[in-house]
Amino acid sequence: QVHLVESGGGLVQAGGSLRLSCVASGSFFSEMGWYRQAPGKERELVARITSTGIPNYASSVKGRFTISRDNAKDTVILQMNSLKPEDTAVYYCNAETFINVYWGQGTQVTVSS
Repeated sequence: QVHLVESGGGLVQAGGSLRLSCVASGSFFSEMGWYRQAPGKERELVARITSTGIPNYASSVKGRFTISRDNAKDTVILQMNSLKPEDTAVYYCNAETFINVYWGQGTQVTVSS
């Protein structure tokens, strides 16, 4: 059975940093990543990373966020720097096998101006 356990998030002032962590278990995941959903908006990609460490970022976070992955620990980390109020959202961990997609429960990130 697949489990995704997220940690991190919280409240930070604009310009600050936060670190999100997601520990996955129960399968091999070809890709892992983070999505976010702000109130009244659709869920959107933030960043993804393959099992070989190739990242992909949304243009809105490129240069500010860094995604990394530890395959030995089945963990994906999202380091978020230079946060902006528009980064405020619920952030969801995502993990994909070759046949299924899994989601974490979400963690709130709030950036105050």
